[in-house]
Amino acid sequence: MIKQENTYLGADGLAYCMVCGEPVEAYFPPDSILGMKKHFRQCACIRQKREAEEKAYKEREHCELVERNRKICFEEPRMYDWNFELAEKTTTIEKAKEYTTNWNDMKKNHIGFLLWGPIGTGKSYIAGCIANALLNREITVKMTNFNTIIDDMFPLEDKTEYINALARYELLILDDLGTERSSEYALGIVFSVIDRRYRSGRPLIVTTNLPIKQLKEETNIEKKRIYDRILEMCVPLYVGGSSYRSDIAHEKMGKMKTFFATAESSQTENIIEQTGTKTI
Repeated sequence: MIKQENTYLGADGLAYCMVCGEPVEAYFPPDSILGMKKHFRQCACIRQKREAEEKAYKEREHCELVERNRKICFEEPRMYDWNFELAEKTTTIEKAKEYTTNWNDMKKNHIGFLLWGPIGTGKSYIAGCIANALLNREITVKMTNFNTIIDDMFPLEDKTEYINALARYELLILDDLGTERSSEYALGIVFSVIDRRYRSGRPLIVTTNLPIKQLKEETNIEKKRIYDRILEMCVPLYVGGSSYRSDIAHEKMGKMKTFFATAESSQTENIIEQTGTKTI
């Protein structure tokens, strides 16, 4: 319904919006069978308001979907904040960003990453950055590890459905390959997950502390068939540099020393102030 106080009558007999100046009415064709002369039309104000409401609704839907998928993807809330914007600018990070930029090609050609290198150099963080970048585009991602998978599957009667569910994510990230148990049962689960992912034709990202040479030259037949599948699916990307965890530990130690030095100095000043004694 047209609000009379927001409109004025034009010379052509149509109501016009006082804000944008567009007509909020239009004439029906002279031969209209409806028996009405005029009908309502949206002026620029109404169109802009409607577009803004639709945009806000879609943004809310997008944010809710991304948040829901993020909770499914990660097992720890701290991973929600792993992103390229906060990452140190390195060649490896740039390659990881290129991977997400060219995701459609990566997906089409079933290309993944094998992030390998020493302990604590940020392999999991880089994988998490890739995950978050894709999640923001409403792409489904699951980041987990084989210890969790093995524990989850142990009590299940239908283990096949669990493995199939992992295969359905657009991207699967398996963290810390090589830290899982090496029992015959565990290795059987690992191979089943990798093989099912291989047959799904969807990309896989794996992180590991194992040297690439060990993966290529493995003699244990059960491990070898796992590693061969991974090397066929994933492009090796070395993640080197100093240990990220060690750097954080050193930084915390430095802050602690500064804190205690400041506290000790403050305590000495308080003693002098209270007793009137001076140190030499």
